[in-house]
Amino acid sequence: MSAFDTLTQLEDAISSCRVCVEAPLGAPLPHEPRPVAVFSSTARLCICGQAPGTRVHASGRPFTDPSGVRLREWMGIEEAQFYNPNLLSIVPMGFCFPGLDSKGGDKPPRKECRRTWHDHVFRHMSQLETVFAVGAHAHQYHLGELASKRSRETIANFKEIWEVTSKRREKGEGPAVVPLPHPSWRNNAWLKKNAWFEEQVLPLVKKEVARLMA
Repeated sequence: MSAFDTLTQLEDAISSCRVCVEAPLGAPLPHEPRPVAVFSSTARLCICGQAPGTRVHASGRPFTDPSGVRLREWMGIEEAQFYNPNLLSIVPMGFCFPGLDSKGGDKPPRKECRRTWHDHVFRHMSQLETVFAVGAHAHQYHLGELASKRSRETIANFKEIWEVTSKRREKGEGPAVVPLPHPSWRNNAWLKKNAWFEEQVLPLVKKEVARLMA
């Protein structure tokens, strides 16, 4: 059972969370926490990405960067729909910017978020019908044994994943899941090489968006 009676109580607790600073799993977060997520008791669609980057950490609003522009293009929607919490929830695997690694890239999502919060969050958002799982960490959490060790293999297996999770949804056992790559420029070469993603996966994405956000 959840320790929180309502989603609002849970959201308030997450907004003031300092677990990764005061009781970290490993080295503490190197800056002040600033959780960024959009919770909803009405949205039927949820985007579950990795963690905020530097621009999102500064803005306090998810996907306020070029990745967000590409993601909205994939979904076929404008900012007004994307940032409408009645229509869309956004729950990254790490709520705070995890910092940069030695090469200047983003570190992986903090493990504390998943361990402390995610099961509570999705228990309180049982109305969700579809999840867009973006990146390897989201694949592992939302797909479990259906996820491959390599995220690109998981994405390539999207048809089977969609079929299996859609059947689970029909039985009331959780949302259907579409595995996606991160919409970062770092994936440009892969996207160009794998035209099937745009030809086969994005029509499914747009169809679900149109159905769930109408």
